Amino acid sequence: MKIKKGFELRNVCGENIIIAHGVENIDFTKVITLNESAAYIWKQVVGKDFNEQDMVQLLLDEYEVEASQAKEDVKQLLASWMEAGFIE
Repeated sequence: MKIKKGFELRNVCGENIIIAHGVENIDFTKVITLNESAAYIWKQVVGKDFNEQDMVQLLLDEYEVEASQAKEDVKQLLASWMEAGFIE
């Protein structure tokens, strides 16, 4: 997997928000915000090929979290990123 070009993480008024660049990426029906751990993962994988396990390992390396919880969190995060069209 890879994050599609045209999406950028920005911190706006203390919120981590995904900004779309380019007409094909603009969808004003929802604003996507990321919590601290999701923003951390985004920063680590943007511009790289990655898979679900890579994301889980990032959480395990950075946060004190059980592997089962990290896997569940990553599944939910991936589902939301796929629904929003961030991943190719």
